[in-house]
Amino acid sequence: MISSRWLSSICACSLLCSSLSFAKESEKDTCCCSPALISKAFTNVAKRAIPAVVFIKTQMSMGDEEEQNPYQNPFDQFGEDFFQRFFGAPRSPNPRPPQISQGSGFFVSADGYIMTNAHVVKGADRITVVLDDERELDATLVGSDPHTDIAIIKVEGKDLPFLDLGNSDAMEIGEWVVAIGSPFQLEASLTVGVVSAKGRQNLRITDLEDFIQTDAAINPGNSGGPLLNLNSEVIGINTAIVSRSGGYMGIGFAIPSNMARNIMNQIINNGGVVTRGFLGVSMQPVDKDIAEAFNLDKPEGALVSEVVKDSPADKAGLKQGDIILEYNKIPVKSLGSFRNDISMMAPGTVLQLKVNRKGKILTIPVTLGSASDTLSSAIGIAQKLGVEVEDITPDHRKQLNLASTDEGVVITKVKPGSPAAMAGLRPGFVILALNHKKIANVSEFNEAISDKGNQNRVLILVKHGSMTRFYSIRLS
Repeated sequence: MISSRWLSSICACSLLCSSLSFAKESEKDTCCCSPALISKAFTNVAKRAIPAVVFIKTQMSMGDEEEQNPYQNPFDQFGEDFFQRFFGAPRSPNPRPPQISQGSGFFVSADGYIMTNAHVVKGADRITVVLDDERELDATLVGSDPHTDIAIIKVEGKDLPFLDLGNSDAMEIGEWVVAIGSPFQLEASLTVGVVSAKGRQNLRITDLEDFIQTDAAINPGNSGGPLLNLNSEVIGINTAIVSRSGGYMGIGFAIPSNMARNIMNQIINNGGVVTRGFLGVSMQPVDKDIAEAFNLDKPEGALVSEVVKDSPADKAGLKQGDIILEYNKIPVKSLGSFRNDISMMAPGTVLQLKVNRKGKILTIPVTLGSASDTLSSAIGIAQKLGVEVEDITPDHRKQLNLASTDEGVVITKVKPGSPAAMAGLRPGFVILALNHKKIANVSEFNEAISDKGNQNRVLILVKHGSMTRFYSIRLS
């Protein structure tokens, strides 16, 4: 009699053997559970993928130190040069050397298109790509999408080795994966792990999150490199790690290839422009308490807490208090998944929403708008204001002495002579609220600043150190 444990071992062996299609004829009679043959699955990926993975070096000019951070001058607590103002001394700029950073990327086409993370090339004045054969080529930025942290750069060339994007939805928890990149400038480093989890959201790494979690070792410099399955297909783009030391701790996150493919195609085909579907509602999850308050049988769906005026949702007739149960017959299981799916749809897509309105089930068709319209409005106003902002990162919390509960966006740059500069805003200030709306991230900042109201003046609540104060800024 054959035991069930022995049968399961045979099944495991046969599954692994099926993935070793490259095995030589002389090896096919060998048990694929032998370490030597198992390792061939990984060496095969290495041979196929490493030539297509590149090391990326970026250079960014920092300008005058005082312009970048006026508080580094102990006599400049009010954004002015003390000696120049009171003694007529000439200002002596202290130029900072260019900032050099690095990351990874990989070819997605034979004619030189390279995928990487947007944060790897953000603000770069010069991008240099180092190929596996040690050639160094100048690259140009085709386009980037900070909401998903995807960027496409390009070098001149032909017949370059490239990698195919696989189906990230088909990956299962526990499957082997391979990460390749240039951690700590150690080019073409390969590590092996498994898919630890899928669909990780609410990590505040990017605005749109659906991360693959892996225990394949990922370290600084791996950002933008590929996460591959055993068929040498890219199923993720390595982006972030959880670490208390800055190094590997067994938890890494990769952008799924299906999300990356959508952004890549838009950037390449639309001249660097990314558009995404826009519904125009603020939502909150339906928990047990909300379900009881709305007389629901069970917690399900997403509660509409606000409808943006003149948005697609408003025009379709969605109302505050509606509970969205399904979209295109897909149950709303989480706000993150719902938001991501909407953003990946093209503007103009007709969405069929199943809605619970005070106990009555309705089907409401909505024609999605373009999120880029709202974003372009926000960018225009932010440019008038003269500020650039970022989400609060662990580094920001440490440098600015922020508590773990502090929310907002950090001002990273203030344009000299802008309304923000004249009002006294400086890099390092944290914007807590805008026009009486609390701000938790860049997405909410963009939404608040693009809200149609009195755009001649903006009221901003700011925190700096232990000080919290309002600034009323008139836009030029």
